[in-house]
Amino acid sequence: MSQEYAELHVEGKIYKLPVVRGTEGEKAIDISKLRDESGFITLDVGLKNTGTTQSAITFIDGEKGILRYRGYPIEQLAEYSTFLEVAFLLIYGYLPKKDELDRFVHEVRTHTMVNEDMRKIFDGFPVNAHPMGVLSALVTSLSAFYPKAVGLDIEKEKEYLDLTIIRIIAKLPTIAAWSYKNSQGHPVNYPKNNLDYCSNFLYMMFSLPPIEPYEVNPVVAKALDRLLILHADHEQNCSASTVRLVGSSHAGLYSSIAAGIDALWGPLHGGANQEVIEMLQEIYEAGGNVRQFVEKAKDKNSGFRLMGFGHRVYKNFDPRAKIIKKTCDEVLTALNIKDPLLDIAKELEYVALNDQYFIDRKLYPNVDFYSGIIYKAIGIPINMFTVMFALGRLPGWIAQWLEMRRAKEPIGRPRQVYIGETARDYVPIDKR
Repeated sequence: MSQEYAELHVEGKIYKLPVVRGTEGEKAIDISKLRDESGFITLDVGLKNTGTTQSAITFIDGEKGILRYRGYPIEQLAEYSTFLEVAFLLIYGYLPKKDELDRFVHEVRTHTMVNEDMRKIFDGFPVNAHPMGVLSALVTSLSAFYPKAVGLDIEKEKEYLDLTIIRIIAKLPTIAAWSYKNSQGHPVNYPKNNLDYCSNFLYMMFSLPPIEPYEVNPVVAKALDRLLILHADHEQNCSASTVRLVGSSHAGLYSSIAAGIDALWGPLHGGANQEVIEMLQEIYEAGGNVRQFVEKAKDKNSGFRLMGFGHRVYKNFDPRAKIIKKTCDEVLTALNIKDPLLDIAKELEYVALNDQYFIDRKLYPNVDFYSGIIYKAIGIPINMFTVMFALGRLPGWIAQWLEMRRAKEPIGRPRQVYIGETARDYVPIDKR
């Protein structure tokens, strides 16, 4: 096929810019050489219309409500797969055979322990330290405990690369659970490698032996596994782009992942499900009149927003929400929990789904609405919600980092349009 071009007419000159088309029909204009040829850059605050890479990991069509990992629909993966199988798919690019998956799962199970010296770092955090801060710091510290991972040659040291990947997948649940235990002032639980990935995490989170040994409910473990699958990757979002940008300097995997955790910590990125629970609490404390708050949400001057409805990417419906709604119902039924916030959530969902205002604007409950409800039902506190998000997003971050490195992408270096003062002379302090 002959190369397509777009033409840019500026200052009496014409510049031909290559057109790039993705496998799903996405269209882009390649401006990589625009500055060298014309002296111009493009200005796109927030990079909302700028593609920073070509990726084969995740495809999203927000208009049609489509999400696929490596071509596989999220609906099928959530129904038939497991989180560790999806992690393998995202990282290595294909669904593993049984012996490959068995070996991968075994390797993860046998690397869940963290170096005992990391306990000393935990001891240095105050009880009120936010679990995300602890998680970020401990993931960064992995680079000190495994210094060979820092300058890893991903082409020549593939075996150690695989071990580096296994270590972070295996140890992140342990570090996450310990960060929670630290916030509670509780002794930590060491992993039980006879348990599956999510059951092991739940055990480390909630067991208080010998006072309250924790029995893992299989419905809860399956629900958590499915939640992690739904959060495993989501294209070039803020945290994934951060991982790629940091990794473009050839920073190691662990420090790049820590940067992703910090980006996710921001309330505009990873805090949506927390905002859902806070909204439900607000409705409850105001008397629990759901319809009154639905009407407030319709009033632009009220200042009240229904959190967990609609999505900045999905303009029709969030494909993950249909999956997680069913899981949410299963968890609430299995646990038979009586919680006024959960009752308000169910009523709010019903009212909004049947209100023409929300129907016309396609403001459906999204994955954050249901995930917050599930986490609360399981007993995970609000300050751990973003940690749970990080657990799920980990394989996507690894895949993004690997793809960027293997493509030998240059170090990220965005440009700017300077709007400050022009050149001026320094004035001594006694003459100002």
